[in-house]
Amino acid sequence: MASAGATPAVAHPHIWVTVSADITFNDQGLADGVNQSWTFDGKYTAYILEGLDSNGDGVFSDDELKPVTENNLAVLRDYNFFTALRAGNALQEVSDATDYGQIYSNGKLEMHFHVPLKTPVDPRAGGLTLKIYDPDFFIDFEYAGEEPVTAIGAMPASCAIALKAAPTSAELDATRAMLATKGTDWKPENGEDFGALFARPVLVTCS
Repeated sequence: MASAGATPAVAHPHIWVTVSADITFNDQGLADGVNQSWTFDGKYTAYILEGLDSNGDGVFSDDELKPVTENNLAVLRDYNFFTALRAGNALQEVSDATDYGQIYSNGKLEMHFHVPLKTPVDPRAGGLTLKIYDPDFFIDFEYAGEEPVTAIGAMPASCAIALKAAPTSAELDATRAMLATKGTDWKPENGEDFGALFARPVLVTCS
């Protein structure tokens, strides 16, 4: 992934990630960050682990994986960790990742980290939308399992969290057709980028 930050925009992914996430809430019911767990594909895992087993014991220790994790997160910082959380239409600023680590399991690397919001937000004031995606499509994200996104902490009882269904082929084709009619300087009206149009949203809605 360290090379991804220096790679120009591409039309198809080179790294595949299965992701699960938690939107975290503080004691006042305000959303204050996003936990994420990324499982990388086997090809990327084999590439990045080459030469990392410095003591040759066949095990990738925390000390051996820590530089890779820190380097990945340093690159991701420039992209807000591919984490776009909006309160209403307002994109929220994030701080540096915390509580991070990485393990090697079942032939794949698994990285976890927490992305704090600079300012906690109240989901009852217009709801929240979370999108985890790479705007350059270098990394493809797919959510894991049947309930890959949950709430942790004191989410208000009047709120619910849900991952929207993946777009159908017809919907994707319609989006591509729409983009083909736009000029090179066109931007989505809500301030998002092109990649956001294809990202699968997580919604927090409150009654």
